[in-house]
Amino acid sequence: MGAGPVETPRLVTLSASYGAGGSVIGPRVAQRLGVPFVDRAIPVAVAKRLHIPRDEAITHEQLPQGILSRWAAHFAPAVQMFAGAPITEEQAQPPDDAFRVATEAVLRGCAASSSVILGRAAAVVLRDVPGALHVRLDGPRTRRIEQAARERGLDRASTAREQHVSDLARETFVRHWYNVDPCDPDLYHLVIDSTVIKFDTCVELIARAATALR
Repeated sequence: MGAGPVETPRLVTLSASYGAGGSVIGPRVAQRLGVPFVDRAIPVAVAKRLHIPRDEAITHEQLPQGILSRWAAHFAPAVQMFAGAPITEEQAQPPDDAFRVATEAVLRGCAASSSVILGRAAAVVLRDVPGALHVRLDGPRTRRIEQAARERGLDRASTAREQHVSDLARETFVRHWYNVDPCDPDLYHLVIDSTVIKFDTCVELIARAATALR
């Protein structure tokens, strides 16, 4: 008697703009599907691959302003080139490339088993994985700021500043490395405005879509 069919892993990638509730909805979707939620484990795995302290990898992800600063330092030599100043080989290398390569390897490892993955351009990196559901959580900027301020107990001005830096860093990262707009609906099977649809409903929609896609 031959072996039965191999079940396709239940995989959901979740892209969420600032204030869209990705860190709340993601774990609930994973619980609803009975699969692991993969978020904070990613920088830990990246740190092991790069043989660096775990805190360094975590800090790298938590400081988008630092990422923008490093990118600014990277693109600055282009100005020097036009001025005739020499550029070293080290300067010519895009910053954070090692983190990107290691992160992609970790994501592909996660794709081998059932999981819900938050962020890290997973919808782009894992777009060819059979049976994967790619979801985008978004909403108008003003409503996302209000929702984040309410959820986190922050004042609106501070939240607006965080939103600007966070969204800019994430968008710049995806555009630079993958030449796509993370807001492009063509990257996803399901796009939800989680500023007007309750989180519990978002969870149910995603879980039902993941089951239907399989």
